[in-house]
Amino acid sequence: MATAEFRFYAELNAFISRPFRHRPFMHEYARDATVKHAMEALGVPHTEVELILANGVPTGFSRRMQDGDRISVYPHFQRLDISTATCVPARPVRGAKFIADAHLGQLARHLRMLGFDVLYRNSYSDAEVARIAAGEARIVLTRDRDLLIRKDIVLGCYLHSIVCEEQICEVLMRFDLARSIRAFSRCLTCNGLLRAIDKQAVMHRVPDT
Repeated sequence: MATAEFRFYAELNAFISRPFRHRPFMHEYARDATVKHAMEALGVPHTEVELILANGVPTGFSRRMQDGDRISVYPHFQRLDISTATCVPARPVRGAKFIADAHLGQLARHLRMLGFDVLYRNSYSDAEVARIAAGEARIVLTRDRDLLIRKDIVLGCYLHSIVCEEQICEVLMRFDLARSIRAFSRCLTCNGLLRAIDKQAVMHRVPDT
């Protein structure tokens, strides 16, 4: 085993043990572990991280830990562009597509109402969510941090709130989506895009009143 000093900032402290929050602490890790493995062993999903400093220098998830390292880990910055400094995968800006896990049906419907592409099925397994997210470059929305730690998930968002309205705000702020809202442009049930059609073409499907 080897030892390094870790410090997690802001909302990342919610993932780690209470005695380690908001302060530097020493922690043992397996030799040859990557920064990602060491960080996730402490409970912090890689999807929630935007900047990692190793001994004051920006680094990525794949860096091998060294005995005596000082590791500082930061969450996503809401109002600061650090794309030239960070070494972790960039978050999407436009055309974001999502997949919501089985417990977020209400959130999925509300995001569809705002015009966002959100896959959802209440029977999704974690393996299905991870496979679809990887295959279609979708962002995983979940309150299950163990799901976000899966290695085949690149982009994800852990929802801290259990209240749907607050979860919507979390997603919009996290991915800067306020200007991308296209309300009532998708079906709330199937996620498909809505399109205008001549009413005569569908009159036979309208029930008598």
